[in-house]
Amino acid sequence: MASQGIRSLPISSKSEVNPVVSPGSEACAVSKPKPCCVCKDEKTKRDECMLFSKSADPARDCKTTIDQYRTCMAGFGFQV
Repeated sequence: MASQGIRSLPISSKSEVNPVVSPGSEACAVSKPKPCCVCKDEKTKRDECMLFSKSADPARDCKTTIDQYRTCMAGFGFQV
């Protein structure tokens, strides 16, 4: 009784495998990198300026480095 209704599928030696790619997977990552992976030098300079600024208003003191970071990120399509 257990063998009734069981069918085996034919297996071809030349089978083609087409991977299924969903949005947000590796294919999308190739077209647009993650924000953490771009503009690392600009981000480091911005962070160091903000952290070690002796000014009462570090954002004003570091405006040029912040602008450089924003410009770099915008080049990759990110709004900061």
